[in-house]
Amino acid sequence: MDFFNSHSIFFTVLDYKMSYLEFFAVITGIISVILSAKANIWSWPVGIVNVFLSAFFYYQIQLYPDMFLMVFFFVTNIMGWYRWANPKPEEEDKKKELKISFMPIKQFLILLGVGILGTLFIGTLASKLHSWLPLLFNLPSAYPFVDSFILVMSVITTFLMIQKRIECWIIWLIIDIVATYLYFLKGANFFGIEYFIFTIIAGFALWHWIKEYKGYLKVA
Repeated sequence: MDFFNSHSIFFTVLDYKMSYLEFFAVITGIISVILSAKANIWSWPVGIVNVFLSAFFYYQIQLYPDMFLMVFFFVTNIMGWYRWANPKPEEEDKKKELKISFMPIKQFLILLGVGILGTLFIGTLASKLHSWLPLLFNLPSAYPFVDSFILVMSVITTFLMIQKRIECWIIWLIIDIVATYLYFLKGANFFGIEYFIFTIIAGFALWHWIKEYKGYLKVA
């Protein structure tokens, strides 16, 4: 049994062949996002396991921008873990962790604009990978612009999450809806189900973080 091979089947359900790699990548991803929704610091170490497994899976189904995104997530999970655990005295919540906050609307709109431009740029590069590096990428990138949108916007919103900005969940909602569509389209059905669940969790997280933010105001 080759755990890291997406064709190594763990079990079959409704004629869908589930690999060990896809199953455990999805499960750790769901656990990580649930913990994030609750502003639980353990979301970061669980996320590290998730991105390691997901990177292998994305490479094997030609979602190359998603694969590169996992490298970024590996670094930012370490950064987020440290940032949440080591706030400045004025940034601490009652758990001695970083407080949840809103960001200026103008800054939020600028980030969205940067995300659109970044998507066009990265998508163009991704569509040419198989031509430039045929030994590494012997097949064309699948849906390069949709995949690049997920990559670019995930980069942006991860930095917002590291700072515990509420707006991160608005962007995650959009990303999760797009990703759900993409993975079902690509035939990675369990990942599609995972991101559908992420969409629901992101809605809950947005509500939960706003509620916690309002709790700071009542205490003040």
